[in-house]
Amino acid sequence: MSITNSSVLVDMNISVWTANKLDRKATDAVIANNAAADKAAQVRKNLMAGSSARKNIADFAAQCRLWHNTQTLPWADKGSRILPTSLFLDYKQEANHRRNKFNQMVQEFLTDYPMLVQTASNYLGGLFNAEDYPAPDEVATKFNYKLVFTPVPEAGDFRLDVPAQDMQELRDQYEHSFHDRLADAVREPWNRLHKLLTGMSSKLVEVDGETKKRFHDTFITNAQDMCSMLTHLNINKDPELERARRALENALLGVDIDDIKKDAQVRSDVKQRVDSILKKFEW
Repeated sequence: MSITNSSVLVDMNISVWTANKLDRKATDAVIANNAAADKAAQVRKNLMAGSSARKNIADFAAQCRLWHNTQTLPWADKGSRILPTSLFLDYKQEANHRRNKFNQMVQEFLTDYPMLVQTASNYLGGLFNAEDYPAPDEVATKFNYKLVFTPVPEAGDFRLDVPAQDMQELRDQYEHSFHDRLADAVREPWNRLHKLLTGMSSKLVEVDGETKKRFHDTFITNAQDMCSMLTHLNINKDPELERARRALENALLGVDIDDIKKDAQVRSDVKQRVDSILKKFEW
């Protein structure tokens, strides 16, 4: 199946108000009163000082971007990423849920905005300047959560009224770019799997005299989640990637995190299975 039929492109754009402001007056004072001060020194102030509300939105936005990247594969240098159609419905449902939560957080922030400005004035003291604060309607425009889905274009699909020679040059350039992007996309699942396996192997190393390592449930669940995700991210149906995925899946059969925590032999057995996968495939 062609990648253009089995995948779509998705752009996730989330913007958050930075609430940072350069205080030119304070900057000039620092430079004037300190001969050793860097002439490029700047005094920037957090307009929402004393409150974590805006930061909570920014942190949630960062979590959304990270989640988006785990569900998709690279395509353009910035912006569009490949989403397998087998993940589309689950992705869209979760993305919409996250958008609703983001919008709710923003609305609560805007409702509390006048109070947050007053709190900031108490924290900033002499640095506070009411003119630094935009009106609530303007602040609202600085938050945005947008998803755009588009088809993956066929290589060489141009509909332009240009001379035949130029059209062929455009097609050749895009064909080359298309295959480069596709190569990066199909390489990404291998990179993720390799990173996971090397991390597991390193964690399972036994060193005499070393402080006993702590193993969390995610040591197993992250690997299981990877096995599940790779069934979708293997967009070109690479049989070797599927073999590697199944090898990890089999290596985890019957493995319990409590046994890993308590039993050195179990850790040794799991490490041997993981190392065997690392040696078996071309990374």
